[in-house]
Amino acid sequence: MVAKLTQGFWAKTARIILRNRILILLLLALITIFMGLQWDKMQFSNSQANLLPDHHPVNLEYLDFLKKFGEEGNVMVLAIKDSSLFTPENFNRWNRLSKQIEAFPEIDFVLSTDNLQELVKDSVKQTFVMQPLIKDIPQTKAEIDSITNHLFNNLPFYDNLIYNKETQTIRTVVYMDKDIVNTSVRKDFILGDFTTLIKNFEKETGLDVRVSGMPYIRTMNSQNIIDEIGKFILAALGVTSFIFFLFFRSVRATVISMLVVIIGVMWAFGILGLLQYEITVLTALIPPLIIVIGIPNCIFLINKYQQEVKKHGNQALSLQRVISKIGNATLMTNVTTASGFATFIITDSKLLKEFGIVASINILGIFVLSLLIIPIIYSFMPLPKNKHLKHLNTKWIETFVNWMERIVRERRIAVYSVSIILLVTSIIGIYQIEISGSPIEDMPKKEQFFKDIRFFEEEFDGIMPVEIVVDTKRPRGVLRPNNLKKMDELGNHIVDIPELSRPISVVDLVKYSKQAFYNGIPKYYQLPTSQENTFIMDVARKSSDNGDLLKSFVDSTGQVTRITTYMKDVNTEKMEEIEGTLQKHIDKIFPADRFKVNMTGSALLFLKGTKYLVKNLILSLSLAIGLIALFMAYLFRSFRMVIISLIPNLLPLIVTAGVMGFAGVPIKPSTILVFSIAFGISVDDTIHFLAKYRQELIANKWKIKKSVYAALRETGVSMFYTSIVLFFGFSVFVISNFGGTVALGSLVSATLLFAMLANLILLPSLLLSLERSIANKEVLKEPQIDILPKEDLNASKEEIEEDSK
Repeated sequence: MVAKLTQGFWAKTARIILRNRILILLLLALITIFMGLQWDKMQFSNSQANLLPDHHPVNLEYLDFLKKFGEEGNVMVLAIKDSSLFTPENFNRWNRLSKQIEAFPEIDFVLSTDNLQELVKDSVKQTFVMQPLIKDIPQTKAEIDSITNHLFNNLPFYDNLIYNKETQTIRTVVYMDKDIVNTSVRKDFILGDFTTLIKNFEKETGLDVRVSGMPYIRTMNSQNIIDEIGKFILAALGVTSFIFFLFFRSVRATVISMLVVIIGVMWAFGILGLLQYEITVLTALIPPLIIVIGIPNCIFLINKYQQEVKKHGNQALSLQRVISKIGNATLMTNVTTASGFATFIITDSKLLKEFGIVASINILGIFVLSLLIIPIIYSFMPLPKNKHLKHLNTKWIETFVNWMERIVRERRIAVYSVSIILLVTSIIGIYQIEISGSPIEDMPKKEQFFKDIRFFEEEFDGIMPVEIVVDTKRPRGVLRPNNLKKMDELGNHIVDIPELSRPISVVDLVKYSKQAFYNGIPKYYQLPTSQENTFIMDVARKSSDNGDLLKSFVDSTGQVTRITTYMKDVNTEKMEEIEGTLQKHIDKIFPADRFKVNMTGSALLFLKGTKYLVKNLILSLSLAIGLIALFMAYLFRSFRMVIISLIPNLLPLIVTAGVMGFAGVPIKPSTILVFSIAFGISVDDTIHFLAKYRQELIANKWKIKKSVYAALRETGVSMFYTSIVLFFGFSVFVISNFGGTVALGSLVSATLLFAMLANLILLPSLLLSLERSIANKEVLKEPQIDILPKEDLNASKEEIEEDSK
């Protein structure tokens, strides 16, 4: 009954499409124009990707930190490691660069040698005052040497903040306005005025300026994403059109297919604008994905049309059968592909949810476009010539199909043996997979901004902030001597961890106050003793500048303070080890009944987000497998058939995971996508093959072997074509500068290649070995889906004329 209703629906759909060709084309043109008008609403992501849901405890702690102390990722740093900096001309030009940067409204404050302040005691007023390090512009090398010697030897407060004493690297710290750091204003300023200032300085002095900091890194990284979108689209169009032409040898068919996917890309951008989703490193992949996934639709439809034309030469009947016979099959395969992407919608990650929504909508959209445009355009064209149909009898394809049939017929034991060996080996590899929580691992390694990240890691021990928030649970509790000692003790433990930088906190300000109290003698850069504390703090309280200095470290109540350190780029295991070590010291130093202490910061946030996504990967992949299993059960009404259909699709995923383990490719946000995407696409071939196999069983009176080989021959060519297109289509992502995108492209390509071989070799072998009990009329009374039907193509003249009407 379901089959009859379905067949009637598609026959009616075919008539509606072919009778309203002009109206449908006009409607598609209007929709495309509307989608094009939404492009101006597209926005590129200006904020750092948050992989955790808003309600996650780790995220709530981070948001609470931002509420108390403001945006942590608003710091940019400039540095020079070159002795020629310490000449009057270059040193003064470096100081002038700081002034130029600070003059822009996008900048809150600049800390550099130009405006460095020294805390000194005013003996008359008994207060601390800030005096400039450089009182007059230095004119000689001796004056500069005197300034730098004083800075390196007498001002430990600025150690690892402004200078590295060992290498004599000088750094300038630029604080951006916190209100614009997550907006497009930040990007425009950095790519425009800021970059111009740096280039002009380098041109005038010949010095190499290293630039980093989260605002700069995010800007340069997102610009690389923007630059790659066009590259991916052109590469995907070029590769898929070339392969398509090689298969069909028809410029007309190639142009029509390119028209379909180009409109699909326009719709993809339009939907991003319509939903007002930001373009991220994930959603930037959707337009080329639509090209790669849309071409197989075109292959099936055009291949079916040419097969029909070759059989009977009736254009009207050919077009009608393209829609009525392939429409249902193409819908089902696109639904399974969209399901693979749609599983990301159930995650609590905004990044993945938006990617899943837009990708699944556009996959169904490209199905509608291909089903409408291809038959309608061909209806206005003359019949394909014989040269356009030659590919249907290509000898090398026939050789390939014969090879597959020979393996299935004669080498089934070898097929099972190889499958088991791959399974066991891959499981061993899976246990070697690591999780990567590094926010910079996928960034383009060849870009200068990435090299600068490594420079700052070497010179200043990292650029990724880690924040430790200490709540003393009492107002003004931060400056209590006992609490300062506890924070100092924790700071000493942080210094002992080589992957972390020297911490910056209110403790450093108090130490600096004691040094100033003792006339700037460096050895007094330490916490005051109990006896000293009273009068040093009394002097500090009288100082007008003290309140401004404390704002960066202590909240308005004096109850909560922050300890800021920076982490190098380390692997996840090491990061978790560092987190565990810090937590152990925190628990020991700060009793839970008297203090509330938590670790946060973008570095730890990304680590937690990645681990959270791994858990969601298992959930989304399980859901995809469950959905497709239900779909198979609906189509074939047999539990054993469901198992048989899942095996050749799960094995490639396991093999890919094993390859990741052996090749050292970690699980990270980019590679997490591989499995759901590949599974949703690879199962299409299974549906095509099994549906054709069912039809052959009915036509051949339940003869299993004959039906398997017939299905293999008829669907094998289209499956091979589409798999090759998908393989090379996803391979275009390897040209990316982003390691994650390269991994995504290569892993999905490899998985789909494994899946093609599994569906063309392992699946028929399983059917021949296990399907005998299913092949009975009771179960197979009627097929639930019609794909590439058996020779109803040999219809009589009367049938053709009737169908044409």
